[in-house]
Amino acid sequence: MKIGVALHELYDSESALAGELLRVADRHAKEQEIHHVAQDLVRWSREHVREIVAAGPRYGLELGNPDLENPEPPTEEAGEIPGEDSGPELLLLADLRRLYRMAAGVSLDWDLLGQGAQVVADPDLLALTKRCHPQSLRQMKWADAMLKTVSPQILAS
Repeated sequence: MKIGVALHELYDSESALAGELLRVADRHAKEQEIHHVAQDLVRWSREHVREIVAAGPRYGLELGNPDLENPEPPTEEAGEIPGEDSGPELLLLADLRRLYRMAAGVSLDWDLLGQGAQVVADPDLLALTKRCHPQSLRQMKWADAMLKTVSPQILAS
């Protein structure tokens, strides 16, 4: 069943988002709101990953638990705002942009899984989607709000 493909994609995207949230929290420890909220938001993604792993066997997936404490660094995309060698302000902006895009991707993956769960009439998978997707939307909205808060100051300085 192709639901397993959607579940695997969601596992990958939630794992990556959890790692990126943790990395951003650590990298911007002096920015109190970024640091503390990102640490709080990573808990949701970690829980989502655990639930996806638990749902996997019903769809032929044996997903391991990724090392969310020591995530792999993200791959930079073309057109990315300068990162590591830039000042802390541009690095923060680049990190928030990446978080927003990643959270938007996770939200889309939850949407797709929810649609698939409806079609195959899987009430457990649908309940998982309804439980986790709103939290993913809140992660995306937080990143968007932070971008709107910090970008005018960063870009005008």
